[in-house]
Amino acid sequence: MNAEMSNLTGGLVLRGILAILFGVAAVFWPGITLVTLLYLFATFLVVGGLIELVMGVVHIGNPNSTVMTKVLVLLLGVLQLGVGVYLLRHPKVTFATFILLIGFTLIFRGVFEIVQGFFDEGSATYRAIMVVVGLLALVAGIVVLFQPAASGVAFVWIVGLYALITGPLMIAAASDARKLEREVTGRR
Repeated sequence: MNAEMSNLTGGLVLRGILAILFGVAAVFWPGITLVTLLYLFATFLVVGGLIELVMGVVHIGNPNSTVMTKVLVLLLGVLQLGVGVYLLRHPKVTFATFILLIGFTLIFRGVFEIVQGFFDEGSATYRAIMVVVGLLALVAGIVVLFQPAASGVAFVWIVGLYALITGPLMIAAASDARKLEREVTGRR
């Protein structure tokens, strides 16, 4: 259980750090070209997908995780990895295709994290943070999909701000999960 929890919290911390780095690049470097943004986002998705797959395998061995969480974590990892690899292999996709891929990925991630917040193990704080992160992903995905006029710098800022807000929240969720682990095991 301790090794499983450490892997899960480590994955959350890594995802949070990657989100912050991507958010900083997107917000403070808004004039980047579509291809550069595509490579940044694709790399973010590939690494995030690999983390999700590892976390999914860890969830499989965790008797406290629901079957739904186990399946959703693996599906999210496969989706992110697939979209990331597709974007890396096709860097000249149209802006419309890029928007669709980002929007649907954020919406799927949002639904997953909301479900995880309601049904997964963890403290009330951890679950609340996951629901907030999920809601932010859902809203960002919907805005990206339904505001096609928000192209260029506005689009980059939407995705960048989402990453800058959710990165620290994921790190906070990991911190809360570690705190809970310490309380359960009696360590300080």
